[in-house]
Amino acid sequence: MAPLSKEANTITYTEDALPKLVAPQAAPRKYEIIYFNLLTFGYAHIATLYGVYLACTAAMWKTLIFHHIILILAFMGITAGAHRLWSHRAYKAKMPLQIILMVFNSLAFQNTVIHWVRDHRLHHRHSDTDADPHNATRGFFYSHIGWLLVKKHPEVKRRGNFVDMSDIYANSVLKFQKKYAIPFIGTVCFALPTFIPIYFFGETLNIAWNLTVMRYVFTLHLTFLVNSAAHLWGNKPYDQQIKPVQNILVSFLAFGEGFHNYHHAFQWDYRTAELGNNWLNVTTKFIDFCEGIGLAYDLKTVPADVAQSRAIRTGDGTNKWGFKVHSEKK
Repeated sequence: MAPLSKEANTITYTEDALPKLVAPQAAPRKYEIIYFNLLTFGYAHIATLYGVYLACTAAMWKTLIFHHIILILAFMGITAGAHRLWSHRAYKAKMPLQIILMVFNSLAFQNTVIHWVRDHRLHHRHSDTDADPHNATRGFFYSHIGWLLVKKHPEVKRRGNFVDMSDIYANSVLKFQKKYAIPFIGTVCFALPTFIPIYFFGETLNIAWNLTVMRYVFTLHLTFLVNSAAHLWGNKPYDQQIKPVQNILVSFLAFGEGFHNYHHAFQWDYRTAELGNNWLNVTTKFIDFCEGIGLAYDLKTVPADVAQSRAIRTGDGTNKWGFKVHSEKK
């Protein structure tokens, strides 16, 4: 076997030399507030409350339907794109689908896919410890949105350097999004959704803008529930030693992303759940459709007997949706 390069040896040695973090873990820390984020999030939530009022009292039904459709597309850009395709490589997508998912992802504006994937791979690598960007051990608020209002924990910065991102950095679609992030994402997420209702529906600027912000914030919170609620409240049928849980409400609201105990046990399954094809998992249906028309392929799944064996061996016996394991546990 050829010896590792000096750089590879350095990375391996340095990473191995770091103290091992065992979840759940959260050492005392000083929070350094990012005031720009605090102000922008504060404004966005005030605008969202106003947007909800306008949606109930003054907005055209065409505008409401328009933003509902955008919310669904944006969420697909996160769940089918940034999460299942690029973070976990749970399936493969041909170039047209990659471009579509990148545009959908830009509608959601949760930074660039490159940034999102790095944080998410780090989250799985050091889940619920100080190296997890949204460490749920620190509670609901921190894992939901608080982590975005303060500077990253030093462990996140340190261990993030060792996340393998070679496939992502080599992706031309994702490099385009990162290179033109400000004009492209700004146009796709905010400008076009504001001006289309004005131009085509005759909506006012005030209503169009505040509903755009409202839709954006709704998308954020639906995603954030996977980081917070799906790590705190639910059952653990596959691994009772970890914090991620099965949360039926999150599964419904987040298009199938709430089967989180299963997902952390089997990260490579494109369905993120053993019940991949059901009404709680819209993202799986979307990927299946893309496979049917030839845009997605090599969909990875976990055999049913493997999932069931894991549930019997390490689960808590409380699976509500999957295998009946109670009678098989000793």
